[in-house]
Amino acid sequence: MSWIIHRLSFVNRLLLVAVVSSACLHASSGHAVLTSATSREPINGGDERPNIIVILSDDMGYSDIGCYGGEAETPVLDSLANNGIRFTQFYNTARCCPTRASLLTGLYPHQAGIGWMMNDNGYDGYRGELNQQCRTLGEVMRSAGYGTYAVGKWHVTKSVKPDGPKDNWPLQRGFDRFYGTIHGAGSFFDPNSLTRDNAQISPFADPEYQPETYYYTDAISDHAVRFIQEHQQQTSGKPFLMYVAYTAAHWPMHALPEDIARYKGRFDAGYDQLRAERLQRMLKLGVIDPTAQMSPADEDWGSVSNREWELRCMEVYAAMIDRMDQGIGRITSALNKADCFDNTLILFMQDNGGCAEGLGRNSRRQGEVRAQQATMPAMAADELQFDMIPKQTRDGFPVLQGPRVMPGAADTYIAYGRGWANVSNTPFREYKHWVHEGGISTPLVAHWPKGIRRSGVLEHQPGHLIDIMATCVDVAQADYPHEANGTAIKPLEGKSLRPAFDGQTIERDALYWEHEGNRAVRQGDWKLVAKGADGPWELYNIASDRSELQNLAAEMPYQVDRLSAMWQAWAERASVLPLTPYYKKATARTSDRKEFRLQQGDDLGRDEAPNIADKAFRISVDVRQPGTAGVIIAQGGTAAGYSLYVHHGQLCFAVRDDGRLSQVSCAAPVAPGKLLLDWGRQGRVVIRLGDHVLIDKKLAGRLDAMPLDGLQVGTDQSGLVGEYDSDFNFNGQLGHVELTIH
Repeated sequence: MSWIIHRLSFVNRLLLVAVVSSACLHASSGHAVLTSATSREPINGGDERPNIIVILSDDMGYSDIGCYGGEAETPVLDSLANNGIRFTQFYNTARCCPTRASLLTGLYPHQAGIGWMMNDNGYDGYRGELNQQCRTLGEVMRSAGYGTYAVGKWHVTKSVKPDGPKDNWPLQRGFDRFYGTIHGAGSFFDPNSLTRDNAQISPFADPEYQPETYYYTDAISDHAVRFIQEHQQQTSGKPFLMYVAYTAAHWPMHALPEDIARYKGRFDAGYDQLRAERLQRMLKLGVIDPTAQMSPADEDWGSVSNREWELRCMEVYAAMIDRMDQGIGRITSALNKADCFDNTLILFMQDNGGCAEGLGRNSRRQGEVRAQQATMPAMAADELQFDMIPKQTRDGFPVLQGPRVMPGAADTYIAYGRGWANVSNTPFREYKHWVHEGGISTPLVAHWPKGIRRSGVLEHQPGHLIDIMATCVDVAQADYPHEANGTAIKPLEGKSLRPAFDGQTIERDALYWEHEGNRAVRQGDWKLVAKGADGPWELYNIASDRSELQNLAAEMPYQVDRLSAMWQAWAERASVLPLTPYYKKATARTSDRKEFRLQQGDDLGRDEAPNIADKAFRISVDVRQPGTAGVIIAQGGTAAGYSLYVHHGQLCFAVRDDGRLSQVSCAAPVAPGKLLLDWGRQGRVVIRLGDHVLIDKKLAGRLDAMPLDGLQVGTDQSGLVGEYDSDFNFNGQLGHVELTIH
């Protein structure tokens, strides 16, 4: 096949990495030299404690990298795995912000203040900010005499503006240097909230770093190399900790042409065959139990209508992983050049499972295709990019979405979709957001020649991101504080992985999860898990059924009672309850009202919102002043719900059904008058403005479950139903909004 022709041999790839990194250049993008290191004196001098590099990738599935069964070429990670340890049952928290909070603090995310995303939901576990009752890796390791560096995605504060509070920016939370993004997502060619230390910058007016082609993954790798070299030059007598948080392979699907070309044709077989092939490789590698079974497929390759576009999505996704691996190679080469590779503990993991979100997979404007010439004014080189989804490229091309434009380039913004996420999570169930194995399973590669004597082994003990801080404290001989600045610090929840490095057992009681009402506890081989705050508990024996196909809850109610009591006790002590204001306890009542009279700015919690589960309803909107953008009314979030909104002047209606997005739009402007929306139980939506029918269509999605999130008028502030940002407020004026359940 063509992909084999393009594949570099393992040895050649490593040689290429070494040659390129020795000059701190990237061959294809012409990276400028950031700094120069000529001495081979060990960084640590007489300090025998190891350097530590914690690497986190973004939105990738358990089986995406080569040494866990994936198709992407990852020779550097494969080499680290083959000369270190691969953990086969390591876990994250199912979502980006909570994972980062856990990794950085050694606590469960709610204890650190980030039980959900970057919103303050009114409870200590859901503030959307790291609190002062936790300490970060930077703070703890700096107090132990380490140099501390962070590069890449931060995403543990809601304060992302350059003139806003910076209390929870990296330099204020223990890191000596930082280069990366404060926000959680954005263009790889023009990232928003790009920051050096405490100042936000434009990549096109950065005097310190001007590659021929700016690509964020390369910029993260190059600055990691730079910080290693500068540490060697300036503070060679002490070890360092570096946190490297890549945004690969999070949407948008952005990659460089030469990397994309390497995967042309590699995925042509489609979802089912690729999943089957992956499972066989995983069995051969030993990263999955020999008795493992494949979970059901979520998408049918035979019914895919835009195959070339779908294939390109996955080709770009693999290219993003490939480029990250190349960058990790430059980092390891910099360690070798500094003569400290053998005494550096490298930990690689992922923040959540593969992402089934459908962002950008539908056109924002009907019939939109790529323009031949720029249609918008070019942005100034020093203009800061503030949009998660840019409206345009720097040179004036509109950013496009939907299947009429091939992903990869800077003027596209597209996610790879549910079908490919199902492949990424082979062989497990569910995705990012959920706490079944597909949402929370991550590779963990641990490499440390001087400290790990077991080379190329598989470690099957369960572990969790909360263990990273405990491991760093252990190997660095650091003191974890009991208090700081007069504030009591919460004790660590994690366990050091050091015993596993030596082939010993890690003693722990249980591991716990909660995100968006999705809940789980694992003790030994038993796992209790539920979807949503109202979902029933499911019971699985992970040793014999890690794909979670045989629910034993009805057969073993005593196990359900025992484990659910453990989860409840944990949730009470770990600031998990209530399950955010939007996810009331499963026993909470929902409203029995049939008529609601609302106005712009109203925000109803789940217990006050209309119970639309399997109901027909009508929404009547008094439009007083037309708007060109923003949410008119939304109820629910990323799992279930609906949203009526205006985007680029088009009226849109979106429905989420078990995470899947169905939507329809029309080009008619939202003029003053009475806007009527009728929703039928079988998925038919009819929207009228006065006597004129704007939309009459049956959608694939249904509203047969009560959404976990509440209802808002004029905005969507909790889980987002549609493909827009959380500050997507309606810019017109609404009178009364009435909702009637039939």
